[in-house]
Amino acid sequence: MKGYRISVLRHGSTIANENGIYIGHTDLPLSSRGASELASKMDEFDYPTVHRVYSSPLRRCTESAEILFPCTEIVPVDDLIEINLGQFENKGYQELLQRDDYKAWLKGGRDTRPPDGESLEEMTARTYKALHYVITNMMDEGLTHCAMITHGGIISNMLSCFGLPKYDPNILNAKFGEGFDILVTAQMWLTSQAFEILGYCPYDKIEDEEEDYE
Repeated sequence: MKGYRISVLRHGSTIANENGIYIGHTDLPLSSRGASELASKMDEFDYPTVHRVYSSPLRRCTESAEILFPCTEIVPVDDLIEINLGQFENKGYQELLQRDDYKAWLKGGRDTRPPDGESLEEMTARTYKALHYVITNMMDEGLTHCAMITHGGIISNMLSCFGLPKYDPNILNAKFGEGFDILVTAQMWLTSQAFEILGYCPYDKIEDEEEDYE
């Protein structure tokens, strides 16, 4: 049965990431450091050759896609945007610790949301919509390997909710410019809404070994 591979990768870092500031829907570009780190990773690792890149529309993701997959078509997918943190957006951890609603959010369940923000359940529902769009679009067009550039929260939630085998979400945290390969078949997705987690992406470079003729 035909399989469809998706390399799910986290965007590069922003000034807010580097300063410990919460950003969800806030549309920040990559920092100079973030862009430089992605370029360095391209020298350090092998990134796959893909037919298309599906990306969160936020600049930190589209800019990452342009660096990691130059000359590759980028298709924005609105539902791949990071969770909406509402009143917690653009605030640091130490500042938020003074707020009772922040403490309640940290202790709450998947249906708890920040003030004016979004719950994990709501984020999961639109993550499913994004996945369904990407997978069916790949199947319709016969694209066997594509990339997805999105956010850390989306990746860990997506893989823990829909991926097999099941892992603790903390194990599925993606570093900047890195992530996981997943594989899905039409039967897996249409009958179980699930995919297989294959392993890490990008890949370690394989150095050519010189043969010893002595």
